Amino acid sequence: MDKILEGLVSSNHSIPVKRAIVKKVVEAAEKEVTEEQCRALFTLTTRLILLGEDAFQKQTGSQVLEAYARYHRPEFEHFFTKDFVLSLLQQGYGQLDRKDPAVIDYIHCCLRLLISCPSVLEIFAVIQVEVLRMVCERPESSLCARLSTLLSDFVQCIPREKSGVLFCQQLVRTISYFHCFASQERELREYVGQVTKVSTLLQNIWKADPATLLPSLQEVFAIISSTDPAFDPSIALASLVQHIPVQMITVLIKSLTTDQNVKDASMTKALCRMIDWLSWPLAQHVDTWVIALLKGLAAVQKFTILIDVTLLKIELVFSRLWYPIVRQGALAVLSHMLLSFQHSPEAFHLVVPHVVHLVQSLRTDGLPTSKVFLLQFTELIHCMMYQYSGFPDLYDHILEAIKDLPKPVEDKIKLVLNQSAWTSQSNSFASGLLRQAGKSETGKTGLVNLGNTCYMNSIIQTLFMATDFRRHVLSLQLNGSNTLMKKLQLLFAFLAHTQRAAYAPRNFLEASRPPWFNAGSQQDCSEYLRFLLDRLHEEEKTLQVLESAKPITDTSSREPTSVTSAEEQEESHLTPAETKSENNGQTLIERTFGGKLVTGIRCMQCNFISEKEEPFTDLSLAFCPSATSQGGPHIQGPSEEPKVLCQGSVNGGSEVPEPASASATASNPHFVPVTNEPPLSVPDLVNYFLAPEILDEDNAYFCEKCSSLQRAERTMKVVSAPEYLILTLLRFSYDAKCHIRRKILDNVTIPSFMGLPVHASCMPQHCSSCTSSPLQVDSPESSENLAKKLKPSQRDEEEEERARIDIEEISSTGEMSVQSVPYVLSSVVMHSGISSESGHYYSYGRNISGADGAQHSANHLAIKEDPGSNPAEYACSALSIPSEQGATVAASGPEAKDWLLFNDSRVTFTSFQSVQNITNRFPKDTAYVLMYRRQELPGQDVNGGVMANGMRLSAEPPLQKELLDAIIKDNKLYLQARTGAQRSDPGPSGPVVLLLIQAQRFR
Repeated sequence: MDKILEGLVSSNHSIPVKRAIVKKVVEAAEKEVTEEQCRALFTLTTRLILLGEDAFQKQTGSQVLEAYARYHRPEFEHFFTKDFVLSLLQQGYGQLDRKDPAVIDYIHCCLRLLISCPSVLEIFAVIQVEVLRMVCERPESSLCARLSTLLSDFVQCIPREKSGVLFCQQLVRTISYFHCFASQERELREYVGQVTKVSTLLQNIWKADPATLLPSLQEVFAIISSTDPAFDPSIALASLVQHIPVQMITVLIKSLTTDQNVKDASMTKALCRMIDWLSWPLAQHVDTWVIALLKGLAAVQKFTILIDVTLLKIELVFSRLWYPIVRQGALAVLSHMLLSFQHSPEAFHLVVPHVVHLVQSLRTDGLPTSKVFLLQFTELIHCMMYQYSGFPDLYDHILEAIKDLPKPVEDKIKLVLNQSAWTSQSNSFASGLLRQAGKSETGKTGLVNLGNTCYMNSIIQTLFMATDFRRHVLSLQLNGSNTLMKKLQLLFAFLAHTQRAAYAPRNFLEASRPPWFNAGSQQDCSEYLRFLLDRLHEEEKTLQVLESAKPITDTSSREPTSVTSAEEQEESHLTPAETKSENNGQTLIERTFGGKLVTGIRCMQCNFISEKEEPFTDLSLAFCPSATSQGGPHIQGPSEEPKVLCQGSVNGGSEVPEPASASATASNPHFVPVTNEPPLSVPDLVNYFLAPEILDEDNAYFCEKCSSLQRAERTMKVVSAPEYLILTLLRFSYDAKCHIRRKILDNVTIPSFMGLPVHASCMPQHCSSCTSSPLQVDSPESSENLAKKLKPSQRDEEEEERARIDIEEISSTGEMSVQSVPYVLSSVVMHSGISSESGHYYSYGRNISGADGAQHSANHLAIKEDPGSNPAEYACSALSIPSEQGATVAASGPEAKDWLLFNDSRVTFTSFQSVQNITNRFPKDTAYVLMYRRQELPGQDVNGGVMANGMRLSAEPPLQKELLDAIIKDNKLYLQARTGAQRSDPGPSGPVVLLLIQAQRFR
């Protein structure tokens, strides 16, 4: 029979003929044959099975072997011995390598034929030893899968006791070496099937012998926590997670996170690799284990690990939302990572660019589960935008994409955020983990948030965008000094010339932070601005006094004997071209931001007037009580005292007390509360600030002439306009009942151009008059009828006539006149949030190009006060100048790149329309601090001193050598760090992505 079979295999007969002959050979197995014939036949069939040239030969060998082994079992038992099995496993068969899967398949087939024979027990013992050796050699997935099938069918071959524990550990490590390099669907499906067989074997062993489970899991952690850069464990380990009992999560995670022997680097690696497991298409419960480990690390305050891993892996997790088979688990992990990462928006902003594309995909992919998933996803996005409000440039397109989807209520959002936070102290963390990147297209430099320092960042950018102030600071000769002004100069130099996308102002933060500001806590940017300006002013004033005390003869010849004297010598000259006499002893802060207010109180009994002149650096504008709409405490506006320079007081500038009654407004007949249509404007608030106030009843005025309390009228007049006008909107008020500070969320229209009423005894050439007509706000938000533009309305004509009559009454006697000083908007600091103790600050800055800002044409008019009439009748209102009149100020009006948005490390282009519409789009984002820049007239020399004592510099000053050296040194360090920075691979790609794409078909 063996010769017949051998001849058949080598013949040229057709396949049907061959099969017929094979059938006859198989039927002949029932007949008696000699032991020698059987052995020859077994040898031939073994060769066909293992070395056959094609599938027909292998199939023929298997059929004949099975037939003769069944009818001639003793002979087959003598042929298939333990020695023969050992030879196959250790040496292979002929030219067939011992690691070929065909060897395992052959042994598997023969074991089924000998299962009832006593000799099979000896073979089992041999295989127990050999399979342990084989898995230690790290076989490929194909061989390991065949071996797993054999051991699953013949559990007697599985090593026992200590060898069994070792076998499980080695099999786990073998899985970690599995890698798939295929690109075809069939090969990918085959690979996943092989891994599944191996993991199923481990599951069966763990069930049969629970003592092997914990050592196996320890081996898994040892593998994924390895910090060896040459070792990259396979994500096939994810196939084991679904077989681990869920009830073990708590014990195992606690054991891992509290083990002092586990280093942070190892834990970071382990967590990153577990997150990579989300890419495995058939794994279950991976998200449960990942979230459990994240929570465990938070419980033991391993926040550095959580921050590093979140920033490294958040984009990978988000990318898995595209694949339906792993989408739900990926969303669970993404939600936990984002909602718990509450100290910084950096993690959320890494995925923001991909949100709209995913939403569009979920709307159109046609899957029945996508609609429900989209609702879950958008709820998460709403929570994140609520937590990190204040980024309109990032969120606007997202809001547009999800505007028709349900939005969770605020209480639910707060509940979700509170339940997800790592710790109540997490807000004290500094991010400092910005990715190395070049500057944005704006060419401007951002500022790194050093832990709730957005209040400082927004103010610094606002001051930096004050062109004249920046140029004067950079032109100061401060070499070798260590003053706060020197630190500001260095910071401005870095903002202007560094190659970093964002600069970390650590030194300036430490030097400029008020003593009562707690590090890492949210603070009031207005309070910080006042403190900073006051410090800079007092510092320069002190140096001026010390300098003036020196003998004049010493100033040119003396040599600095100490650091202090050097500072005095250098600080005494503010710019190379300016002297103390030219500045009239004023400091840079006074010349730039300083103005003067006159507060007058007129006794209504005897008409005695008491006046007091006070300097100011900003005006604090309260809301009219009847105009507030937030249900919070009302605010008493005109009684707010202006901030005075050189008094050392910096508190209370952005908080106003609860009024005693609502009668304050009624007692002021000169102010008409503005209704919600149109909304309040900045000029409205300025008018309210300057409106006369009646002092009566409990607030009556003690008249020195009458020697008694009398009803009086208090007025405030601006008598000297600053170069840069800083306006603070008093949005925070103290609720005495609830003992909290509430925020007024009213939208306030911000005009691009505004006229400030200034009272003066003379008429400067740069000022224009303002009529006593009511304020007309030309809001860019409202569209005007074309006919209205072409033909003035009756009301407009009446106002023009009244203005003409008033102008005709102007005299040249030198009496107190009122002029409207034109201002153009320079910067706006926004507060995003609902209270002063939380939220986020960011700022808008006007992108001024050229030697100076834009120019504005204004009428040169003045209004005389009639001593016999009520001064309020002729008080000039703050005027919002229509954009048509400001055409010369900004070419073509507000355009896309006229404005910049500074949001910590981010700097982007924006438009003035975005500035004005921000509160409509994001109700929690409201204007808080505004800076207006005084305008000079067309044709005037900007250096001629017309506007503000020669404040204007025609161009950016050259960088001083000390500043230049510092910047060059830092740029070199930055470029070196950027060149050498190597970030880890964010996760598996290539074949794994193909696995995810095809996985839906074979799940």
